[in-house]
Amino acid sequence: MREFETLLVDVQDGVATITLNRPKALNALNARMADELVEAIALIRADAQVRAVVLTGAGKGFCAGGDVRSTDAAGPRSAEQAHAGMDRYRRLTLALHDLDRPLIAAADGVAFGAGFSLLLLADIVVLGEGARLCMAFQRLGLLPDCGALFTLPRAVGLQRAKELMFSAREIGAEEARAMGLALEVLPAADLLPRAQAMAKAFVGASPTAVPLMKSALNASMQSDLPTMLALEAAGQGIALSGEYLVEAARRFAGREPAQFGWPAGVGRRS
Repeated sequence: MREFETLLVDVQDGVATITLNRPKALNALNARMADELVEAIALIRADAQVRAVVLTGAGKGFCAGGDVRSTDAAGPRSAEQAHAGMDRYRRLTLALHDLDRPLIAAADGVAFGAGFSLLLLADIVVLGEGARLCMAFQRLGLLPDCGALFTLPRAVGLQRAKELMFSAREIGAEEARAMGLALEVLPAADLLPRAQAMAKAFVGASPTAVPLMKSALNASMQSDLPTMLALEAAGQGIALSGEYLVEAARRFAGREPAQFGWPAGVGRRS
């Protein structure tokens, strides 16, 4: 994996860890970071050995949102210029949403604006006890971006999404978990190890079934039962013909350890 200006990308034992790396700016998202995230995701997709991805932030925050002090965010601009500039963030949103591997976000400190939006694109979110989330766009007279108008209502329901966006209020880690925005809240020291343990579990999962499952789940909120049953049948047909099932059945019959195992205790409420 090549070196990036705004990211750290580390690939070990089938897990790619992407760290947003502008800690002096609380990892605020600028044009370079957006472009590099798209490139990093493309490189990960091309590497069949990478089975899951962890997204986190360097320093004291996950991502403070769009870098409103950077030249690419400076205004005023015409509506046409703004629309053209937003195409960069459209590409980023689709790259993360359509990633064919599980994406686990580990966030502590601030996840404001676009930082909150990035969390919503993850399949699983774990938060540090000091995490603070905010749909801060209203404070600047802007609309939520990076897909939040799509993802947040599906995560928390329409009325709650409106409240979070209209009020631009800050929520803590436990409130975020209560809303279903995070799977777990952990001490800061345990956050990244937990996310990486979950990601590592997918190294033993079916490389066929997991992407099919993720794709179908992403489609489910815009679909209907007959369509999902068709996807289920098509995907199951592919999975049933794979070598993973043969080995899993052999291990089961021989009372051997399974290839896939989820870390103990993950996702359970205390």
